[in-house]
Amino acid sequence: MNKIIMTGTGAAPGVPSLSRGWGDCNPNNPKNRRRRIGTYIELGGKCFLIDTSPDLRSQLLDADIRYLDAVFYTHAHADHLHGIDDLREINRISGKPLDIYGSAGTIKEIETRFSYLIGDSFFPCKGIFKASLNAHVIKDKEPLYLDDLKVNLLGLEGHTVASNGYVFNDGEVVYVADCSQISEEGLDLIKVKPKILVLPLTVIKSQYPKKYHMELDKLLEYVNLIKPERAIINHMAAECDYDNVNALTPENVLVAYDGMVVEF
Repeated sequence: MNKIIMTGTGAAPGVPSLSRGWGDCNPNNPKNRRRRIGTYIELGGKCFLIDTSPDLRSQLLDADIRYLDAVFYTHAHADHLHGIDDLREINRISGKPLDIYGSAGTIKEIETRFSYLIGDSFFPCKGIFKASLNAHVIKDKEPLYLDDLKVNLLGLEGHTVASNGYVFNDGEVVYVADCSQISEEGLDLIKVKPKILVLPLTVIKSQYPKKYHMELDKLLEYVNLIKPERAIINHMAAECDYDNVNALTPENVLVAYDGMVVEF
C-alpha cells in the first residue's frame, strides 16, 4: 500500500498568520490551522519528502517520520526550503548521507545558500556532526530512476521564480507546486490515470491582475483535464476556509489538512 501524508498544508504565512490572523478561516475548525507546505510520500518502495518546510521538525515528529530515501525540491522559496537544516536529524538516525534532488537552478540555490549542509560522500558516524546532503540535478525530459520509482520533472509556469512539480511512475502520482499553469510538455508526461494529483491553491480568487498562483477555477480545470482518481488541494492561505473550499469542490477532490493521510 502506498501512502501520502500532508505534513503541512499552508501557504508561506501559515494559518493563522501574523498579518491576517485567521482571515476567512473558522478558528474553531482545527483543519484550518496550517503549517507551511510539506508532503511525505511512500511510493515504489521509497520514502521521500517533497520540499522541507520551515516547520519540518514538528511535522516529522508528529508523523513519526525517522527515515527518508530522498528529498525532492520544487523551488527555492523559503516556505519550501528553509527547514532543510532539520534533515541533520535524519542523518543522525541513519548514520549516512541523504540524497536531495531538484532542477539545476534549485540545486544551485541550495548549494549557495546552504553550502554547509552539502556534503561529503562519507558521513562520520559517531557523535554529533554536520548534516550531510548529496545534491543531484534532475534534467528536463530525462527521467530519474530510484529502483522501481521513476521520476520526471514537471514543467510549471507563471510563478515568481522557476518552479517545477514531479510526475512519479508516468503519472501514478503527480505533484504540482506553486504556479499559475502547467506546461504543455509537462502534461504530456502524464501517461497513466493518476491515483493522486496534488494541486496548490493559495487563494480561491486573486485580487491582483498578475496571477502567480493557481486560482480555484483553474485548479478544477486541471482536475477535469487530467482526470485523477483523487485530487488533493494544499498550499492554502488564510483566504481558504476548509469547509468553504470543500463545498466548492467535487467529491473526488480532497481538501488537505495538516496530518491528513491518504492511502492508495
